[in-house]
Amino acid sequence: MIEAAVPTIAFTGTYVASKDVKLAVGAGVGAAVALLLVRIAQRSSPQFVLNSLVGIAIAAFFALRSGKAENAFLPGIMLNAGYAAAMIFSIAVRWPVVGFIIGSVTGDPTAWRADPGIVRLCSRLTWLLVLPCAARVAVQYPIYLADGDQSGLLGPAKIAMGWPLQVAALAAMVWLLARGRTPLERGHRPTA
Repeated sequence: MIEAAVPTIAFTGTYVASKDVKLAVGAGVGAAVALLLVRIAQRSSPQFVLNSLVGIAIAAFFALRSGKAENAFLPGIMLNAGYAAAMIFSIAVRWPVVGFIIGSVTGDPTAWRADPGIVRLCSRLTWLLVLPCAARVAVQYPIYLADGDQSGLLGPAKIAMGWPLQVAALAAMVWLLARGRTPLERGHRPTA
């Protein structure tokens, strides 16, 4: 979570203080590279830092190309809108995304489709994944569209609505599953 937030904090803080897009991009990329070097020195997996570095590179491209700091946040808004739309579509066609996650764990990617109760449960769980994406778009896109430079608001909104919302969605999924009202009874397996 920290590795995802630090480059955004560096970018936003530098831009708010200097109003220089190039300097802010350098600060964000520099923070991500510093975190990568720490991971390499610790001999731990750099996967999350590399993900962050790719994200900041895309954001930097948008900001540098337009010269507007708030455009650094547009790819994230678009990505969340795309995720939400794809997951809602998967629910509408009764092939919810969570079903494929369950299928990858069980070894049969589509066996869950044989039980309508499991399909309903997977739909509910997928809705819980849609909510953070939709909330991010609902809050951040109007800020992005507002007149004037809104990067000072978009940075904190992105951080506050990032991992905290995702963890809340996962906790809600665990709560739903822990209630014990899943369609499968102990020892029962759907027939294909």
